[in-house]
Order: sequence, then structure tokens, then C-alpha cells
Amino acid sequence: MWLYILLGILQGIFEWLPISSEGIVALASLPQEINPIDIALFLHLGTFFAVLIYFRKDWGNVLIGKDKKLLKFLIIATIISLAVGLPLYLSVRNTAALGGSILLLLTGFGLLATSYFHKTKRKFGFAMNKLAMVTGLLQGLAVIPGLSRSGATIFGLSFGKLKPIEILKYSYMMSAPIVLVSTVYISLTNTIIFQAWPALITSFIIGLLSLHVLIKLSKKINFFKFTLMFGILCLVGGSISLFI
Repeated sequence: MWLYILLGILQGIFEWLPISSEGIVALASLPQEINPIDIALFLHLGTFFAVLIYFRKDWGNVLIGKDKKLLKFLIIATIISLAVGLPLYLSVRNTAALGGSILLLLTGFGLLATSYFHKTKRKFGFAMNKLAMVTGLLQGLAVIPGLSRSGATIFGLSFGKLKPIEILKYSYMMSAPIVLVSTVYISLTNTIIFQAWPALITSFIIGLLSLHVLIKLSKKINFFKFTLMFGILCLVGGSISLFI
């Protein structure tokens, strides 16, 4: 049980940070007789509920059709993510993480580029449909342990016209539909995964608290510094993991 609680804590913290939570949870869960990528994806259910509760007003606006821009973005991004992520998941679930350190380093460079975009106020202005396709693709690729979902989508969203706080909101909210679909799929194909219920509760509590702290932090510091900090964190983590 204590290992599951540890996994929940790791998921709750690293889901929002640009260090692949799948990679970390998968690595920590290796002693268990369960597919490490399966349990890593299953534990997203805890942070899924954290996203629902924290952004409950935004979800309400989406469900009643008040925020049509976000609704359309989520629909397009979800379709692209599933089209890319599902076959990729089936390909890598029984394979050790390939090049995880390299992917983490790439995420770090991507976030440094994001930081540069905001520092120089360089604008790309992707239309929302194109932005949804780009970030949906990046989110689908993030099923590979080592590639950070949040880091990749924050990088992708920086090519649009969104405000910094909107970039984070879109990045975190777009994970919810994918998590729901993947959890249903994994639950139907792997019954032993339900032993991980302590980790679900822990990941929800820690995830809600860490999300609150992170959003508050993003409002207090310049987005250039925010993404620069994320990028450096990725580079350090990737560099260390090369020698582990």
C-alpha cells in the first residue's frame, strides 16, 4: 500500500510539471507485477478529478456551450490525441522507455524556446483549429514515457494567441478527456489495476494542492521566468537520468 501511496504523490506533483509523470511513475512501479505504463496512465484518474474540480467553472461553461472556443479546441485536440496516442500506446506499453532522457531534454529545449517567445514577445498567431491539432498531436505523442505531456502542450500552445494563464488552463484541461478514455480502456483490459486505489486518492489530493500552488505561482511571476524555470528543470532532470 505504501508504494501505491508514493506513486500517487509522484503523480499528483509531476502531472503539472514538465517532467514526464508517466516515466517517473512507471519507473517507481517496476517492483509491482503490473505493466508500469498501464499503472502510470491509470493514476491520471486522480489528477483528472483534480482538474475537474479546480476548473469546475470553466467546465461548466464548456458543457452549457457558453465557451465555444474552448469546447471546439478540446474536441479537435482530443480526436487528434486519441488518433495518435492509442496506437502509440499499444506499441510501447510492453517496451521499456526508449530514449526517455533524450525526450526529456527535448521537452526542456522546447520550454526554453517558449520562454524566448514570451521574452521577445514574438507572436505566431496560430488559429485555434490549427493550435488544437498541433497540441493534440503533441499530447498523443506524450504517451511515450519521458516526453512530458504538460511541457509539450505548453510549448505547442505558445504558438497561439492565448494569454499565459490560458496556456496553462488549456494545457491542463485538455488532458481530462484523454485520461477518461484511457482509464476506461485500461480498466476493461486490466483488472489488477484496481489494487491501486490508494494511489488514486493520494494523486487526487496532492494533484489538487499542487495545481493550486502552480497556478498561483504563474500569476505572480512573469511567464518568461515561469517557462524558463520549467525548461531548466527538464534539462537538469534529463541530464541526470542519462547517467542513471
